[in-house]
Amino acid sequence: MQRHLISAADLTRDDAVLILDTAEEMARVADRPIKKLPTLRGRTIVNLFFEDSTRTRISFEAAEKRLSADVINFSAKGSSVSKGESLKDTAQTLEAMGVDAVVIRHGASGAPYRLANSGWIDAAVINAGDGTHQHPTQALLDAFTMRRRLVGRDTGLGQDLSGKRITLVGDVLHSRVARSNVDLLHTLGAEVTLVAPPTLLPVGVESWPCEVSYDLDSTLPKSDAVMMLRVQRERMHAAFFPTEREYSRRYGLDGDRMARMPEHAIVMHPGPMVRGMEITAEVADSDRCTVVEQVANGVSIRMAVLYLLLGGNEPAVTHTRPPVAHHHPSDERSAHTTSTAEEK
Repeated sequence: MQRHLISAADLTRDDAVLILDTAEEMARVADRPIKKLPTLRGRTIVNLFFEDSTRTRISFEAAEKRLSADVINFSAKGSSVSKGESLKDTAQTLEAMGVDAVVIRHGASGAPYRLANSGWIDAAVINAGDGTHQHPTQALLDAFTMRRRLVGRDTGLGQDLSGKRITLVGDVLHSRVARSNVDLLHTLGAEVTLVAPPTLLPVGVESWPCEVSYDLDSTLPKSDAVMMLRVQRERMHAAFFPTEREYSRRYGLDGDRMARMPEHAIVMHPGPMVRGMEITAEVADSDRCTVVEQVANGVSIRMAVLYLLLGGNEPAVTHTRPPVAHHHPSDERSAHTTSTAEEK
């Protein structure tokens, strides 16, 4: 694993599978009466959010607290950022406080990369969404959800998504989720198809490692998973389609369209859902829809990422203390760090 997680494109297949397998371990912790591990005790993590978020911020916070980290939540609204403070000054303030990791969400594409490579701060940087660029932990939790549903919870360990056919539908142009998913799913061996009106596809999409279609109905029968993307009004400054009704009619998922999908296929959505626009209430509330699972899986994935970036190489969840044959001062730390959560 590298030092930072900035883009899904930075992950190799082995990196991605390691994160998914580690998340499976973390998910088992969530089934225990006490859902805490001591792994990141004494580490300080800042959630630096320059954009509104419910799911992602709460998910990261839950993951950090389950790993026993000290958590500082920083919201740009109501902070010195609203008075004009720069990202550099904010970063240097955090550096002076001795922060170990920064989870950053920013409206400007490239802000997390700048933070990681600027020399302003000596901390691991995790991108929680930047502009219309990347959202790597979302892609990881989506892949984790797909692997559990399409390969199996236990049979999926060590496996990728080879041969699975995934369709992403809707506002690809403004979607960091779509970009991250295309990168990661391609790395994991899946076949990805984007379905959208031509006005909501980015320039250069033909160079992406995926197929492009304008016809949702023809792709549904051959999809293992269909991910509906939210139409991102807050990023639109022009008319990208005639009316909401027209968009829903051509690119919305309703009960009739869901019936055309294979029986095992799942419906996904990164949230927040705009019911009646890209997805009907009937589909959103059906048992084929994995939205609530994706939220739960998000905590496991973010625990895995934080653990792998900050926790070192010892197992996250061990069950026996390894025997130390010859006691030597250098053995002390390794024996201590591999002790179990229960013992601690």
